[in-house]
Amino acid sequence: MQLGINLGYWGAGMDADNLAVAQEADRLGYAVCWAAEAYGSDAATVLTWVAAQTRRIDVGSAIFQIPARQPAMTAMTAATLDSLSQGRFRLGLGVSGPQVSEGWYGVKFDKPLARTREYVEIIRKAMTRERLSYDGDHWTLPLPGGPGKPIKLTVHPQREHIPLYIAAIGPKNLEQTGEIADGALLIFPSADHLEDTAVKHLRAGREKAGKTLDGFDICPTVPLAVGDDKDVSTLADTFRPYTALYVGGMGSRKQNFYNQLAQRMGYEREAAEIQDKYLAGDKQGAAAAVPHDLIDRTTLVGSVDRIADRMKAYAAAGVTTLTLAPAGFTLDERLASLRAGTEALERAGLA
Repeated sequence: MQLGINLGYWGAGMDADNLAVAQEADRLGYAVCWAAEAYGSDAATVLTWVAAQTRRIDVGSAIFQIPARQPAMTAMTAATLDSLSQGRFRLGLGVSGPQVSEGWYGVKFDKPLARTREYVEIIRKAMTRERLSYDGDHWTLPLPGGPGKPIKLTVHPQREHIPLYIAAIGPKNLEQTGEIADGALLIFPSADHLEDTAVKHLRAGREKAGKTLDGFDICPTVPLAVGDDKDVSTLADTFRPYTALYVGGMGSRKQNFYNQLAQRMGYEREAAEIQDKYLAGDKQGAAAAVPHDLIDRTTLVGSVDRIADRMKAYAAAGVTTLTLAPAGFTLDERLASLRAGTEALERAGLA
């Protein structure tokens, strides 16, 4: 199992620190550095900045939002980043959510699975550098009856095949991801539940494509807080607002994929309470309603030895790249967490 690092969103006042974190992860031998985007910083610019100032670590979008870009534009960006980074780019895609898609990008959030499939097909075709034409339900290239004609990508990617990941949570999306992608970006992963909540669906998709999970990258992001085992409860409390935001407020009452995931993990009543309080404006109450067990199962908290044991469980559950999101109020704390992650992986015998 390899380790990755997730820088999250740029522009939160820690930009210089984020670069230092990426550079330390590069020095420590982390496999990949991911950057996110929502409705602030864009991931492509951040990844270009990081790639220019690192040497070995891959850089990946977690994620490029599908409603934000035409698929041909995403192919152009991926090819350019792969070329500039000398073959270190990983393309992560996701549909975002209805609030961002419709409120920020003005793109109707409908038929996300079909849109994702067509989007990936167009990107794959563009990357072959053959003349691009496509006739789908959501995209038609070139547009009929006009001056457009099939054209081809002029940039040569460093590699013939750029790894493509999809952020997936629901069973149908996970199955399609297994079928059409090279890896899956997961969130709130519990090693105890991963087979039922994700892996079996990914496996079904691979089988549909006539493949196995061999070579498929299962890549969850896991928050990390290192400390004494006596302080596990306090360390877990660090992530209460984060968990409450996703389970309670990331999406509408009817369309919150993270809330649905918590329910599938057995927290139906708790997920409903968190959402009720968060949507009523009681964010503190929502955070307080998050069960400690839910946080503990979906984060890495405690001593290096405790984290190493959890890493073993993730590897046994099928994780191939474990992406860490280290907590810390200072740069030194975040860098120390990175080093602890490497040490834990070695103690687990997974390095």
